[in-house]
Amino acid sequence: MFIETNTDGQSAMQGKSSGAYVLRISLTAALAGFIFGFDTVVISGANLPIKELWHTSPLFHGFFIMSMALWGTVVGAIFGGIPTQKWGRKKVLVWIGILFSLSALGTALAPDPYTFSFFRFIGGLGIGVSSVAAPTYISEISTPANRGRLGALYQFNIVFGILVAFLSNYFLQGVGGENDWRWMLGALAIPSLIYSILVVGLPESPRWLLTNKNDAVSAKKIMARLGVGNPDAEADMIMKSHVHETSGGTKSMFSARYSRIMWLAFMVAFFNQVSGINFILYYAPEILERAGLAAKDSLFNSIALGGTNLVFTFVGLYLIDKLGRKTLLIIGSIGYIISLSMVAWCFYSGAGAGLLMTFLLIFIASHAIGQGAVIWVFISEIFPNNVRALGQSFGASVHWVFAALITLLTPIFLDEKNGILKDDPWKIFAFFALMMLLQLFWVLIKVPETKGVSLEDLEKKLVGK
Repeated sequence: MFIETNTDGQSAMQGKSSGAYVLRISLTAALAGFIFGFDTVVISGANLPIKELWHTSPLFHGFFIMSMALWGTVVGAIFGGIPTQKWGRKKVLVWIGILFSLSALGTALAPDPYTFSFFRFIGGLGIGVSSVAAPTYISEISTPANRGRLGALYQFNIVFGILVAFLSNYFLQGVGGENDWRWMLGALAIPSLIYSILVVGLPESPRWLLTNKNDAVSAKKIMARLGVGNPDAEADMIMKSHVHETSGGTKSMFSARYSRIMWLAFMVAFFNQVSGINFILYYAPEILERAGLAAKDSLFNSIALGGTNLVFTFVGLYLIDKLGRKTLLIIGSIGYIISLSMVAWCFYSGAGAGLLMTFLLIFIASHAIGQGAVIWVFISEIFPNNVRALGQSFGASVHWVFAALITLLTPIFLDEKNGILKDDPWKIFAFFALMMLLQLFWVLIKVPETKGVSLEDLEKKLVGK
């Protein structure tokens, strides 16, 4: 594990300096999450205008307009582990910024739905790869004591980006007339370019340098800057663990040896999406309009959802290294079950929009404390060093496949004219509530606690013989 020495005043000052440095570079890497969150939700403001502009059918709209970025995310998540493992975490993070910038400018200027969907796909690639590279990078430069908080910075930036996207959509409404949505989407180019510049200054992950390049000299220099008390001993421990894990030849990530952690990654990603979080964030204005709010009010209340997400993500950041990952998942599951059941009841009984909004806010708070704070930290820390990027890629791809499916199918279910559940939207929320009940049972029975344990010790604990 990474250890900071504090035997005298000078070493204490060095510890503070290195701690600030680790926080700074972790936050820089995590800014990919801000663009991820902004890009994910900014489409909610363009949803209805694009539908009216290009007269898209429900199926076309769901696939090419609303879910195309998510299909790009799926591809990026599936294959993002390969370049992250081969070329290093830093180089991949730089390319992510370039993809985000191209996507923002391309969608804002798109003359037709096909060009639009192409650049949404490009942005999705960036999101998918970022969900692999950024959490992997942060987990490898942090300590067991702060890995949860630093890893959750990625999620914090996601929800911050979501809130800013809602705010941006709200304030840009009316600026460009029928082209409001172009301004909404083009605004993403600014943080994308800033991120691309900042990430160039990041150091490479010392664990990657040791296990992929056998570059102990560079790795130890970076470790010293990160505040490792004894870089030589730390490097030796990492290499011994790597040699032990790879002895007897390279093992497939899908071998029986990794079956437990593969199932853990699959299930946490699966349950994250069948909670309905992306469904609600993507279609928040439409859901609230269906509940009886005017278009302007529904967009404003979407901001309330984003603000609640941000506030309770702070709570999750504070608690994740205190209570642990498993406890937060239990708390979040209980909140999910209560809130989703009540949202279903509100739609079923025709209860007022204010009551429905209250339970949607409770749902968002439950997600932020539980799955939101935990998922990227948990997946990034349970895989061994030699397959961490590939394992993160697997977990992220499961997450995004289900996100894309839900986003694709929603217009078919909720379309006001021909939707299967156009008169019974409560059934969707009842389904999500049932899934969260299953998640609670799974967490109680199968999920191990990972707080305060070094990555190498987690490897011994979770990887089969």
